[in-house]
Amino acid sequence: MERTELKILFLGKANDTWTSKASKFIKQYTNDLEEYYGEWGTPYPESLKNWSGDLVISYLSRWILPESLLKSAKLAAINFHPAPPEYPGIGCCNFALYNNAAVYGATCHLMEAEVDTGAIIRVKRFPILECDNVSTLLTKTYDIQLSLFYEVMGEVLTNNSISLTDEKWSEKKYTRAELNALSEIKCNMSPNEVRKRIRATSFKNFQPSIEVGGYKFYFRSEQS
Repeated sequence: MERTELKILFLGKANDTWTSKASKFIKQYTNDLEEYYGEWGTPYPESLKNWSGDLVISYLSRWILPESLLKSAKLAAINFHPAPPEYPGIGCCNFALYNNAAVYGATCHLMEAEVDTGAIIRVKRFPILECDNVSTLLTKTYDIQLSLFYEVMGEVLTNNSISLTDEKWSEKKYTRAELNALSEIKCNMSPNEVRKRIRATSFKNFQPSIEVGGYKFYFRSEQS
């Protein structure tokens, strides 16, 4: 395998199987790789203030990168977003399930100062099944995102160039506040609405809830 001379910065999610595989793939191509991993709440690495090089790769990274870092990449700053361009923002798979979307996927795009706005490099999609819940949809998404990563980065590191598609981001960007509101169950909601919200938000320790008489009760999907 021919190795690239590009200086690469890789930012990813800590203790994550898919991120580890992505990093391992990049290491096959370069000897000049700087890596940082974090969880939600992990402070942004101070040493990155002085970084400069050719390529920034964000893969499930928990940091919103400053414009100064993005501009420090001579070739490109690339992000892999675990959702199709119809779902920018937070809680994408949750809203896809709630909306009964037929298709989901992952997006590779150039990074701009505003999150989930950069030109789109490539998208991979797959069907959502009626039996899918948050857990199964996330697993499928991370699998296809890794496949997308292999395809795109293999081409970028071989050709030292970026090609773009005509795909466009949706103007609607989902927020943390909307995701939190989606997990709230109200007494006046129909049984169908309650089922939709449980399916869309029940995942591990994150469960939809209802408040009655000052007490909060949680709903848990049998498949979560």
